[in-house]
Amino acid sequence: MKTSIATVTVPGDLSEKLEAIAAAGFSGVEIFEQDFLAFDGTPRDVGRMIRDHGLEITLFQPFRDFEGLPEPQRSRAFDRAERKFDIMNELEVDLILMCSSCHPESLGGIDRIAADFAELGDRAAAKGIRVGYEALCWGKHINDHRDAWEVVRRADHTNVGLILDSFHTLGRKIDPDTIRSIPGDRIFYIHLADAPQIEMDLLYWSRHFRNMPGEGDLDVTGFTRAVLATGYQGPLSLEIFNDQFRMGSPRMVAADGYRSLVNLIDSVRRAEPSLRIDAPAIPAPVASSGFEFIEFAADEAEAERLGALLHTMGFQRAGRHIAKDVTLWRQGEINIVINTEREGFAHSAYIMHGTSICDLGLRVADAQATVDRAVALGTPTFSQPIGPGELDIPAIRGVGGGVMHFIDDSADLSRVWDVEFKPAQDEAQVTPAGLTRIDHIAQTMNYEEMLSWSLFYTSLFEASKSPMVDVIDPDGIVRSQVIESPDAKLRVTLNGAESHRTFAGRYLADSFGSAVQHAAFETDDIFATAQALSANGFAPLKLPENYYEDLEARFGLDPDLLDRMRAANILYDRHGDAEFFQIFSQTYGDGMFFEIVQRRGSYAGYGAANAPFRIAAQKRAQPGKGVPRR
Repeated sequence: MKTSIATVTVPGDLSEKLEAIAAAGFSGVEIFEQDFLAFDGTPRDVGRMIRDHGLEITLFQPFRDFEGLPEPQRSRAFDRAERKFDIMNELEVDLILMCSSCHPESLGGIDRIAADFAELGDRAAAKGIRVGYEALCWGKHINDHRDAWEVVRRADHTNVGLILDSFHTLGRKIDPDTIRSIPGDRIFYIHLADAPQIEMDLLYWSRHFRNMPGEGDLDVTGFTRAVLATGYQGPLSLEIFNDQFRMGSPRMVAADGYRSLVNLIDSVRRAEPSLRIDAPAIPAPVASSGFEFIEFAADEAEAERLGALLHTMGFQRAGRHIAKDVTLWRQGEINIVINTEREGFAHSAYIMHGTSICDLGLRVADAQATVDRAVALGTPTFSQPIGPGELDIPAIRGVGGGVMHFIDDSADLSRVWDVEFKPAQDEAQVTPAGLTRIDHIAQTMNYEEMLSWSLFYTSLFEASKSPMVDVIDPDGIVRSQVIESPDAKLRVTLNGAESHRTFAGRYLADSFGSAVQHAAFETDDIFATAQALSANGFAPLKLPENYYEDLEARFGLDPDLLDRMRAANILYDRHGDAEFFQIFSQTYGDGMFFEIVQRRGSYAGYGAANAPFRIAAQKRAQPGKGVPRR
């Protein structure tokens, strides 16, 4: 099955667009006329350039306001079409998109429109051209694919067929299963786009808020299932109008598009196995049981400071790598690795970002299958030289430049800590703090990159995304979204900064784009943990008295409980009978920090109500500009 994308989807000039589309792995491209007209070259030059990239031109579009016109506008419309046919012959593309008319003088009428297309079909056939008719959901007379199909049926011409667009069908809330009765050989082309569910003018929604399949709220999988059930075997093409994409990186947008399309095809295959899909099968979305380790990149001095902070949280140095300057810190099921090597990926990450989390280790059902699925989705693998006695742990490059390693229960990988690390005796006197596992990690990125990060996780893993929420910072807004596996063992929060004045935005600027800003550890008893932290010299983030006065007013907490929380700087939230407790560390380095949480009952959130107060406290504790932070 051919994968294609419209040039309008990708930012840049035509050369940049084609380079990015080819690099992403697409087999075809549809030429949006504006990109063609803005290019300084002949149609033959454009066609040759596209084929030199190994791409096929799958469609030329759009041709607007053709059908149902009175004279003399009707004759001029046919003349315009003939000129486009000549250009298409030079480009060597045989299919043009005719979108339903919005012309104020269009007369409408199914038979009149069908007659126009029958005549156009004769003219197109003479030049080896096929015409595809698409119903715009805001079209003046034809705004439903069922009516567009009736026009094509009545035109009854082999060179006139139907083009379907998921946005135009789903945006109008038309049941996609109505497509299943259309003969597959009369469907000439398929456009795919998702969108967030927003109640607004259809044209404005379409022109500004479309996104890749899987990034929005529309049932693009159901639409594609219905299309393929007709027997359609032509290209599946992305046509996305999105303001963020227009300002983005051509390579990132194209790569996201390819990932979304491969994931969509796989989702359709799994939802309806009886469909004939001419595309390679790929491993299923991966089940993950959470984080096996987090790895910090640091130098020797920073490693000592970071180690001292870990001591205050009850971690102990548990091992040293057999061949590298890498130490293992452990508490409960939490493994923290500090890498001070002077070469390799971690060192490069330190040079770029300073002390930062450069690598995430995830426990998965099948490590190699995880990498295989990631590669099929267009994600590059990661490797570096393996020394004597070291394991070859499957890994990929994640979004944002970081690395992800995958560990499963196979004989070798499950023994990584015993094989690659020698036990170390920690001489520090540390009180264990009762931390059990990594509850979640929080990754910070620019807001316009959030869709890429969300798509990365939800296409690779068995995971879903929550609705996006606004987190109020004293200097702006941060958009936040949760990625979570069905059993909640894998939890990731994505935080998109729109301004560098926010706490998250400053972290991005100061760390030159480092992704993981904080890690949260779970405890079964927050008060016992707080007592141990205090004994170890842990310095919590200080909360103002006003915060606790408000807690008492909102929740009517027992005064003794409130006093205990106040004394330990514990934050609180409650949903029904489910409770959530949080302790935050002071910020470290360029704005990184740790969180300790306890969930009571069925609490499934992340303390979003506390975020404004936490951020305000963190910003108060930050040094001013020009003040050293290390």
